[in-house]
Amino acid sequence: MIKQTLVILLLSFTLHFSQENSNDEVNSPSYNFILENLDGDLVELNEEIGAGPIILSFWATWCKPCKEELIEYNKIYNKYSDDGLKIFAISVDNEKSISKVKPYIKTNRFDFTVLLDPNSEVARKYYAQMVPYSVVLNESGKIIYSHLGYKKGDEIEVEKIVKEVLTSKK
Repeated sequence: MIKQTLVILLLSFTLHFSQENSNDEVNSPSYNFILENLDGDLVELNEEIGAGPIILSFWATWCKPCKEELIEYNKIYNKYSDDGLKIFAISVDNEKSISKVKPYIKTNRFDFTVLLDPNSEVARKYYAQMVPYSVVLNESGKIIYSHLGYKKGDEIEVEKIVKEVLTSKK
């Protein structure tokens, strides 16, 4: 019982510490990357910057909170994509689980772009040590928000930030 309590406390502390420090990169430039999408085409971040905010959502098929977050991000994408919002859902599934990504995305009919980062190289650039991990970039490509984890309601803050970027763009 004492061991379980210590493990829970340690995990809670680690998660809390990670969330508190997840905004360390705010106001810094984004890191360019080139990743493959589900059709095998290459997508380069620097070529996508400029039209509006970009959400980078690091996720995996085995992560339940990730799946819940993607559902909410799809709603945000459908509201604001015509205004310039882009979402790149970056799967960190490894070689063992990567085959589940495309069927999962098709089944759920997500409209945003899904990219594959099977070696977590891009995730490491953005300090996404655990998933879900979200980063919001403004139209200049500057990191304006980052967040580790997901609980119902977190998407409200992300949507608010997206609206602010889109409003300041006009």
